[in-house]
Amino acid sequence: MTRLAYIALFLIGLIAIVYALMSAGGGKPSENRLEAYARGEIEKLDFSQAGTSASNAPFYLEDGSAVSLDAFMGKVILVNFWATWCAPCEKEMPSLGALQTARGGDRFEVVAISVDAQEDLSYAAQRLGELGASNITFHSATPEQYEIVYDSGVQGFPTTILYDASGVEIARLAGDADWSSIEAVGFVDALLKN
Repeated sequence: MTRLAYIALFLIGLIAIVYALMSAGGGKPSENRLEAYARGEIEKLDFSQAGTSASNAPFYLEDGSAVSLDAFMGKVILVNFWATWCAPCEKEMPSLGALQTARGGDRFEVVAISVDAQEDLSYAAQRLGELGASNITFHSATPEQYEIVYDSGVQGFPTTILYDASGVEIARLAGDADWSSIEAVGFVDALLKN
């Protein structure tokens, strides 16, 4: 009889462990359907700030004229904050250029904002082309003009934020990624179908 009690306790314990593991693995399904596309190179996408409106703080074109993210209304945009002194920023820039080539147009655009110092802006503009991203318009926000950086909640470089056509954040990624990967292009395609 004792032997049967031990076997029954063992089986009950085993069933409890299997149930706990299955429950933890399943978790609550995501409320954001786009999270299903965050795989591979872009699995680090953070959706916690989805729904936040884009900052209207200014950043600048190469000629010094001010622009804001409002200028891109009607387009899905990928905003990338980068610098020439940031090795991961330089590493990902060719893939951003490739993504702009593959999907850029009336409905999508890569917006790269250099955070280099004022005295390094001409080098940063030159470097953008050298890194295979000459098809991306040069924009900047020097440390004296960081309002766009602070308003966007950027805490390190590179940081990439995706906004929908109405200027609402979809997701963000802190750190570099291969934006020309099949997963990243698939994610952009999913955004454009939305």
